[in-house]
Amino acid sequence: MKLTTNFSLNEFNKRNYNVPTDVLRNLIELAKNLQVLRDEVKKPIKITSGYRPAELNAKVGGATQSRHITGQAADLKIEGYTPKQVAAIIEKLIAAGKMKQGGLGIYSTWIHYDVRGTAARWTK
Repeated sequence: MKLTTNFSLNEFNKRNYNVPTDVLRNLIELAKNLQVLRDEVKKPIKITSGYRPAELNAKVGGATQSRHITGQAADLKIEGYTPKQVAAIIEKLIAAGKMKQGGLGIYSTWIHYDVRGTAARWTK
């Protein structure tokens, strides 16, 4: 199932879990925001983690209130960009009103972005 021009549902749901309707709506919103980022960098975005049902989230050590459980978050990489560079581009797009305000976590090899609607920032 295609969510945007460049994103499909299976990129956010690699294990083919049954996706509830409310989670699918959130994944569509997330994909639309990430499409803005992809259009900006003109490079593919690799989703390393998207939708995680609660049992998988617990198994991988995710936060109990993780936005991945609701389909509002993705962990991602963009070849040729460091996580800090990707975060700076997202911040610029949020400030310009092109991407939704949300959570932005910078990790050593990837970045977390979510569409929670309020600013949350962290580095690990």
